[in-house]
Amino acid sequence: MAAAHDLEMENVHMGRDIEEELEEEKKMREDGEGKDPFKNKKVHRIVSKWMLPENVRRTYLERANCLPPPVFIISISIAELAVFIYYAVWKPQKQWITLDTGILESPLIYNPTKREEAWRFISYMLVHAGVQHILGNLIMQLVLGIPLEMVHKGLRVGLVYLAGVIAGSLASSIFDPLKYLVGASGGVYALMGGYFMNVLVNFREMIPAFGIVRLLIIILIIASDVGFALYRRFFVPANGSPVSFAAHIAGGFAGMSIGYTVFSCFDKALLKDPRFWIAIAAYLACVLFAVFFNIFLSPAN
Repeated sequence: MAAAHDLEMENVHMGRDIEEELEEEKKMREDGEGKDPFKNKKVHRIVSKWMLPENVRRTYLERANCLPPPVFIISISIAELAVFIYYAVWKPQKQWITLDTGILESPLIYNPTKREEAWRFISYMLVHAGVQHILGNLIMQLVLGIPLEMVHKGLRVGLVYLAGVIAGSLASSIFDPLKYLVGASGGVYALMGGYFMNVLVNFREMIPAFGIVRLLIIILIIASDVGFALYRRFFVPANGSPVSFAAHIAGGFAGMSIGYTVFSCFDKALLKDPRFWIAIAAYLACVLFAVFFNIFLSPAN
C-alpha cells in the first residue's frame, strides 16, 4: 500500500512538472513572439493585411525584412520631383503651378514629332505638367508603391511600373498620335491596376470592410487624376498645348494583366506561372503592333 501510495504521489508530481514545463514553454513562446518574430514586425503585419490575401501572410511575416529597402519607388519619386523642381524653378516659367513652355521644349517629354528619339517613350514619366499632377502621382506611388515593394521587392514592382510607362506612351502614339505626353501616370496606374485586381480576386481574404474602403479610395484617386488629365487634354488654355491622357488607360490595363500576375505570385516562382507568360506574350504583341503603327501608319509621320 505504501509503495502504491508513493507511486501515485510520484505520478502527481510528474504531472505537475509537465504542466509547469508546458506553461513555461507557452510563456516563453509568447515572450518570444513579443520580442522576435512579430512584435518587431508591426509595420510588416499592417502591410501584409493590406497587400496580401490571408493564406500567404504568415509566409511573408516569417521572411519579412527591409533588405533591400524599397529603393526603386523612392528613387523614381526623387528623380521625378527633381525634374519638376528644375523646370519649375530654374527654367523660365510664367507660373510654376502649371508648366508649359519649359516642359514642352524638354528632351525628356514624349513629342510626337520626335518619336525617333526612342528614350522619350520612357523618359516622359519624369516630367509633370503642374503641382497637382506631380503631387497626385507622387502620393499614390509612394503610398501604394512602397508597401508593394516591401512585399514583392523592387525587381517585380519595377517591371510592372515600367510596363505601364511603356504601354502608356505607345498607346498615346496610337490613339492620340499628335499630342504631347508627360507624367508618370502610366506607371502609377499599372501599380493601381495590379493591386485593384488582386483586391477584387481575393476580396474576402483581404479584410472585406477595408477592401471596400480601399476600392473606394482607388476609385476616388483615379477619378480625380483622370479629371485633371481630361482637363489638360480638352480644356487647355488657348496659349497652352494639350497633353494626351491615353497613358492612364493603357497603364491600367498593363497593371491588370502583368501587374496582377506578378502581385498574385508572392509565394510562387513567377517564371513558372503560365499566366505570367500569357500576359507577357499579349503585352509584347501590343508593343510590336505599336512599333509597326509608328513606323508605317502614324498620322504624325
